[in-house]
Amino acid sequence: MTFLDASSPERRLHERCGAICLVVFDVDGVMTDGKLYLGPEGEEIKTMHVRDGLGLKRLMAAGITPAVISGRPSTMVARRMAELGVEHVFLASDDKTRDYETLLTTLGLTDQQAAMMGDDLPDLDLMQRTGLALAVANAVPEVILAAHWVSQRPGGEGAVREACELIISCQSASTTTGG
Repeated sequence: MTFLDASSPERRLHERCGAICLVVFDVDGVMTDGKLYLGPEGEEIKTMHVRDGLGLKRLMAAGITPAVISGRPSTMVARRMAELGVEHVFLASDDKTRDYETLLTTLGLTDQQAAMMGDDLPDLDLMQRTGLALAVANAVPEVILAAHWVSQRPGGEGAVREACELIISCQSASTTTGG
C-alpha cells in the first residue's frame, strides 16, 4: 500500500478525482484530433478513437456520468454519443457555462463533483470552475497551465480514455482503502 503525503500533488489529485460524479468533455481537439475534414459537399467528417468510447462506457459502469459540451454542431458526434449511451450532449453550444449549469442542476451536483476536459481557450472558464480540470497533451499553453492533470496522449488519440481511467482508478483506490 502506498501512503501519500497529505500535501503532495498526487494526494491532492487523488482527492479531487475521488469527488467526481460528472465528467464534461469538449469534442473538437479532445475527443477528436481537432482537425476539420471537409467532404466534397462541404460535410464535416470527424474521427474518434474507439478506446475513448470504451473509456466512456467504463466511466458509466463506475457510476460516473459523462457529458459533452461543444460549440460546434455535429450529427456524427450526436450519433456516436447515442451509440455509447452518453445522455447529456450539448452541441452547437453558444454558452458552455449556461449548458454546464443546466447539467449541474439536472443532476443535482456541485462544481466540486464535476470535472472538465478541454484543449483550447473556450474551455478555460469551465475548467477553472470545476473540481478537476483535465487537459489533453496537445492543448494550448493556457489550458495546460489551468489543468490539475494533463494526459500523455493528444486529443483524438486516447486522451479521453486516459482521463476516464485516472478517475476510475482513483475512485477504486479510495473504495478499497476506505479513504
